[in-house]
Amino acid sequence: MGGMCIRCGQKVEDESGVAFGYIHKNLRLADDEVARLRDKDLKNLLRHKKLILVLDLDHTLLNSTRLADISAEESYLKDQREVLPDALRSNLFKLDWIHMMTKLRPFVHTFLKEASSLFEMYIYTMGERPYALEMASLLDPGGIYFHSRVIAQSDSTRRHQKGLDVVLGQESAVLILDDTEVVWGKHRENLILMDRYHFFTSSCRQFGLKCKSLSEQKSDENEAEGALASVLEVLQRIHRLFFDPERGDNIMERDVRQVLKTVRKEILKGCKIVFTGVIPIQCQPENHHYWKLAEKLGATFSTEVDDTVTHVVSMNDKTEKSRQAVREKKFLVHPRWIEAANYLWRKPPEENFPVSS
Repeated sequence: MGGMCIRCGQKVEDESGVAFGYIHKNLRLADDEVARLRDKDLKNLLRHKKLILVLDLDHTLLNSTRLADISAEESYLKDQREVLPDALRSNLFKLDWIHMMTKLRPFVHTFLKEASSLFEMYIYTMGERPYALEMASLLDPGGIYFHSRVIAQSDSTRRHQKGLDVVLGQESAVLILDDTEVVWGKHRENLILMDRYHFFTSSCRQFGLKCKSLSEQKSDENEAEGALASVLEVLQRIHRLFFDPERGDNIMERDVRQVLKTVRKEILKGCKIVFTGVIPIQCQPENHHYWKLAEKLGATFSTEVDDTVTHVVSMNDKTEKSRQAVREKKFLVHPRWIEAANYLWRKPPEENFPVSS
């Protein structure tokens, strides 16, 4: 710390180890010290029946926009604040000192309260530190959930990437909630991908969405059925399975990534899928995005629509296999049905994903 070893007091010349500046300015820990602290932390966490949860900010727990980017249709958020419904007004913050407006995702306070009893929680954002700390204060005004565990862009060891190397916890005990998979290149097995929260118009534009934002619709996610409520149930289930007293193995050797994989495979268990008009001819089916995603969710596959097939996934209801699905009363669904299952952590109603020509 500050060029000095925190254990022996000797001056340290090189820049080996990992910087943990978010915990204490200039704090850098050698690899063996990090390993020691992680082992100690794991024992302590497991003794208290807790795991680690790393939370992204933007589009996961909240949505922010620059004040200058607020559209005419959502200007009522600035100009008519006093007539906004209580639920909206209490979770909407105009932050003049950073020229931004932030909307907390519905259910976020309940989510954090419930999750905190099961997990030690970190914030990890690609935003800058002042922004990260400001958002942490909105989410956790009492400072009871995160303490110093707020990781910002400057704390990452790789540019444009997030990594668990800056989290003082064993990877086998860490779950991640984030709306962006690509930034977690080395840790996708820990990741629960979140459906993005687009409250502001600028957020929709950022991701090329043509639809009106929630703010323009004067609407919001449903608290009880929204993304955070759904994922809380998943986290609670994973936690129960991890700490199941009926398990006969050594708790120190358990891996939450395996539990996550098991729970995920239950989502489309029992579904046997035929793809038609979805996977290009030149592509190996098992390498296609939708095949791999459905497989991860527990589905099995067939190349023909036989008696064992439950679902035909298509983008065109005029293909022969699509017509066969209708004739034989199989579910005919759009590929978005698989995407929805991935976000909802349950099999979505097939009728919500019709196929047209």
